[in-house]
Amino acid sequence: MTETSEGGEAAGRQLRAGLWATVNERYPGSMIDKTDFIPLAPLRKPLSECRLVFISTSGVQPRGTMPFDTVHPVGDYTFRRVPSSSPVEDLEIHQLKYPTVGANRDLNVIFPIERLRELAAEGVIGGLTEHFYSFIGYNMDPERLERTLAEDIAAAVSEEGADIALAAPA
Repeated sequence: MTETSEGGEAAGRQLRAGLWATVNERYPGSMIDKTDFIPLAPLRKPLSECRLVFISTSGVQPRGTMPFDTVHPVGDYTFRRVPSSSPVEDLEIHQLKYPTVGANRDLNVIFPIERLRELAAEGVIGGLTEHFYSFIGYNMDPERLERTLAEDIAAAVSEEGADIALAAPA
């Protein structure tokens, strides 16, 4: 593990100390109150033996499934299961809060489904869970986000038997 941005040892410390204070300073009213942190968990086995789950705020979902509510004033607190074996052409983006032009040309820029399958095929990672998870990042109630959406995704991921999770914002 590497050192933190402030030069201290990373064990038991945040990777970016002061991150939440910076977010609150730059985005007043964002309602983020983070006074403690949970340290990263060490891997219990080599990466090449780990099953990976991908979690994204991209709003990617299988075609024909219920679209995310992209216009609700406080956001949509649901998620979609995306089979990790899905062909890219069977997926679509339901998201209004970020430009999707590049992602519509190559979905892998925000939802690297093909790249993760390549890493599994090459043995870099041990494999993929049956599903990946996607939701929309626009949620104005962080307590509800943690209480419902985060808990629901955590339960679903746990059922998948993932060893590691890759979480990425869109």
